[in-house]
Amino acid sequence: MERICIVEGVRTPMCKAGSELSSVSADELGVYTVKHLIQKTNIDKSLIDNVIFGCVAMPMNAPNIARVIALKSGLPISLPAYSIHRNCASGMDAIIAACDRIELGKNKMIIAGGAESMSNIPLVYRKSAVKKFTKLATSRTFSDKLKSMLSFRFSDFSPVISLIQGLTDPVTGNIMGKTAEILAREFNISRLEQDQYALRSHLKSTAALHDGIFAEEIVPVPVKPKYNYIVDDNGINKKITLEKLSSKRPYFDRVDGTVTVANSCQVTDGAAAVIVTTETEAKKHGLNILGYINHHTEAALSPDRMGLGPIYAINKIIDKSGLKVSDYDLFEINEAFAAQILANQKALGSKLFSEKFLNKREALGEIPDDKLNVNGGAIALGHPVGMSGTRIVIHLLKEMNRRNLERGIAAICVGGGQGVAIDLSLS
Repeated sequence: MERICIVEGVRTPMCKAGSELSSVSADELGVYTVKHLIQKTNIDKSLIDNVIFGCVAMPMNAPNIARVIALKSGLPISLPAYSIHRNCASGMDAIIAACDRIELGKNKMIIAGGAESMSNIPLVYRKSAVKKFTKLATSRTFSDKLKSMLSFRFSDFSPVISLIQGLTDPVTGNIMGKTAEILAREFNISRLEQDQYALRSHLKSTAALHDGIFAEEIVPVPVKPKYNYIVDDNGINKKITLEKLSSKRPYFDRVDGTVTVANSCQVTDGAAAVIVTTETEAKKHGLNILGYINHHTEAALSPDRMGLGPIYAINKIIDKSGLKVSDYDLFEINEAFAAQILANQKALGSKLFSEKFLNKREALGEIPDDKLNVNGGAIALGHPVGMSGTRIVIHLLKEMNRRNLERGIAAICVGGGQGVAIDLSLS
């Protein structure tokens, strides 16, 4: 089997929803990554034979966002493109879909990525208002129109917040933060532990920002009307303290909860993209290889415990690779919530959990702090849901190269009760 590799990867800055990138649509964010990716690699556009992008809240004016990104990026009109959706894993799934197509011989070189503008997830009218607007639009006479207009009530203009709808599991009715509360109770994770983890995420990201680590993967985004260039992630709190974190009230369970907005991921805008191809094609065209994709897996579990998805996917990676958790040098696991990450660490080190849920006699092996999210994660940087899966793959590979480490795993939990993981190496 031909080895699959990632040639290069870039991303936009990640900015909190409603801030610097709020005026930039998801497709435009994707365009900036694709254009810079092509420029950075100096690749012949004609070599790209497909574009795959993940996006959760697909823009209404850019259906099949991958095709829109491809065309706006100046790629050939003859180039096919399609979009993919697996909630938080959409950006990672785009990379996996590229691997599958290449392994099947359908494509040789693919641009894959993810884009999300959570600022622009719309507010929508309630059904009662939609019916009245429809009746108003179809009224023929002035009296009918007046009657339709007078039928409106103030409650008709109270919007349905699509963001909240999208972050709420339709099967269990639990918003994602409630699933983190479930894990916090199940694994006896205290509020202090969660706040301490959130503090570490910000401190790591602050150090990485200071050292220019993120600058190696970020492409600037010009923002109208003055076309000022946004070059840094703006969610990192350089002045965060444990005292400030502890002052935040529980958000998802205000009576007995421990999960706050400060020890959860940020709602964010951003996009990322990579070039996926075979080792042979990369060398044939003189492209430097960032890293290799060895295995990729997906798994499912109860939606109420969705945060444990990475464990189930990592378990399958271990089965495929024949390695142990301790054999991997670095891990990037998306920080949906501090409680979720801490629960993953505890479950990975639990023999009882492995016996009960993974059909293993021994624990998979806990991931030590110095191997996990070494430059911080979504709690500090943010979580543009369709983009994050691509970002953590890019960051993991670049960090492995910086540290000259051989093997790593990128994993992400998925709303609805799934997990996705990719096994990566430098050789």
